[in-house]
Amino acid sequence: MSKQAVVTAVVQSGYRVEVNAREHRFVMDQPAQGGGQDEGPTPLEYVLGALAGCFATLGRIIAHQQKITLHGMSMRFVGDYDPAGLLGRDESVRPGFAQIRAEVDIDAELDQAGKQALLAAIERRCPLVDNLLHGTALDVQLAAPPA
Repeated sequence: MSKQAVVTAVVQSGYRVEVNAREHRFVMDQPAQGGGQDEGPTPLEYVLGALAGCFATLGRIIAHQQKITLHGMSMRFVGDYDPAGLLGRDESVRPGFAQIRAEVDIDAELDQAGKQALLAAIERRCPLVDNLLHGTALDVQLAAPPA
């Protein structure tokens, strides 16, 4: 069975973007030094946050499935990027992350090998990791003009 995740977004003043996902709203913005009002994380920060959320969710799911007592997890995700690419200053530079590093602390009743196996399962099953590593197709079209 196929499902869909859907969001809508509206650009507001400056760089502020309001995103709606189901009944939830969140705001993205740029820092003040980047011309924004700093009213929310940047889109790149949301990508890292989404990865953290995905790891946390999959950690709970897998722990439940494998009957592991998972007390908690803490994570730090760092993405390296060169703004010259996204600002159009250098076409040879990727606009996205060159690398993402994650450090995950798992508080569970497991030895180090068990924690490493759980982390590997989380990474293997995380849909965001899959999207980032396997080039998900993106179909972008200009919306039809109003009739």
